[in-house]
Amino acid sequence: MAEDFSVVVLASDLGIDARPFLTRSDEVDEQENWHDCPQYLGDDEDFSDLDLLQFFTLQGLDKSGHRIFRIVGKYFPARVVSAERLKKYIFQKICSQCPEGPFCLVYMHSTVQKDDNSPGITILRWIYEDLPSDIKDRLQVVYFIHPGLRSRLVIATLGRLLLSGGLYWKIKYVSRLQYLWEEIKKGQVEIPEFVNNHDNVLEHRPLTDYGIEPDPFQLSEVQSSSLSLNRYENRWVS
Repeated sequence: MAEDFSVVVLASDLGIDARPFLTRSDEVDEQENWHDCPQYLGDDEDFSDLDLLQFFTLQGLDKSGHRIFRIVGKYFPARVVSAERLKKYIFQKICSQCPEGPFCLVYMHSTVQKDDNSPGITILRWIYEDLPSDIKDRLQVVYFIHPGLRSRLVIATLGRLLLSGGLYWKIKYVSRLQYLWEEIKKGQVEIPEFVNNHDNVLEHRPLTDYGIEPDPFQLSEVQSSSLSLNRYENRWVS
């Protein structure tokens, strides 16, 4: 009797790596339990160079008592760090620094450049799917700080396809730092200066969230200053 099969059609212009969808389910079941924390803790690979970048660090606690792993997207050199090494590093950090108990991720997307700082959604999916099941269960929420319009659209349209249901529903968008403090007390997570600066820009120019830069040349200020000069000229004439 012929084996059952399924067909997955992906548009070629989406730039999606189809390999994760071509793995047979029985192969996934067989491989599901091959990885565990001890093998990564025993790995002799040196990650001191990645530690210096500070893009993935353990911080304090959120208001629910979950340990916080801070991810600063701008600090990650996507061009020079392979996906395999990134996966090993993340596994090693979680297993060594937070071996038990619930935790959350605070991801800072501020001023991230796609080509320079983003490993890609398919690689992130691959890393998450390879996490031991107990680590997936311990991950409670992902605070996504300063999501741009493109990030929202990609996750909204492709997130349900590329991200497992558990991870997709754990993502919580945080458009401003003031909303983060509703979930995490100040001082529990270190905010880089450029993230604070970006937050101030968004506060004064909210349309920047949607890729729209209002009055980029500050023409309104020029107009107001010219009006004030006209008032002075009228005074001089009088």
